[in-house]
Formats: sequence, C-alpha cells, structure tokens
Amino acid sequence: MPARKGRRRARSGAVRRWLAVGALVLVALLYYRPLRAYLDARAQRAERIAAVRRLRAEQAALERRLRASSSLPVLVREARALGYVRKGEHLFIVKNVEQWRKRQRAGHAPGRGR
Repeated sequence: MPARKGRRRARSGAVRRWLAVGALVLVALLYYRPLRAYLDARAQRAERIAAVRRLRAEQAALERRLRASSSLPVLVREARALGYVRKGEHLFIVKNVEQWRKRQRAGHAPGRGR
C-alpha cells in the first residue's frame, strides 16, 4: 500500500504546482491593466511636466520683453513707428525719396516730386 500513497502525493504535488501557476497567471492578468494605466499615467505626467517647464520659460521671456517694452524710450520709439507725434509737432509724409536721391546723384537740381 505504500506505493499508492506515493502516487497520490505525486499527483497532489503536481496539482498544487498547477494551481500555483494558475494563481500566478490570474494575479498577472488582474495586475496587467492597472500596471499599464500606471505606466501610461507616469509617461503623461512626464510630458506635462516638460510642457509646464517650457511654458514657464516662455512666460519668463515674455515678462522680460514686457518689462523692456514698457520703458519710456521704447514706447516713444514704437509710437513714432506707428506714426504718432507729440503735441506741437507736425507729421510730414515724404514720398519718392529714392527718386530724389537718384536725381541728387545725377546732379539734377532738386525739383518737385510727383
């Protein structure tokens, strides 16, 4: 009879091993989606952190430009470029400057432009 007990132990040991393997496979299947979601979220977080860093650097650069552009000399220069004049000044629009320069170089007397 001892031979039968050995076979039962061998069978029960194999069954236990297969049950352990099945349990591990089940645990792996149950952890697959949450683990994948965690890794995806981690990658998205890294991308967003990089985007925030870029945006902060851009914001700092824009704030520097704003501080520089709000100084009085810069505002005056920009206003002049837009055609604004100060009180008491008169705006003159000069046309055909290149033609006038050509005539000056050619030696002709300055005349009225068209």
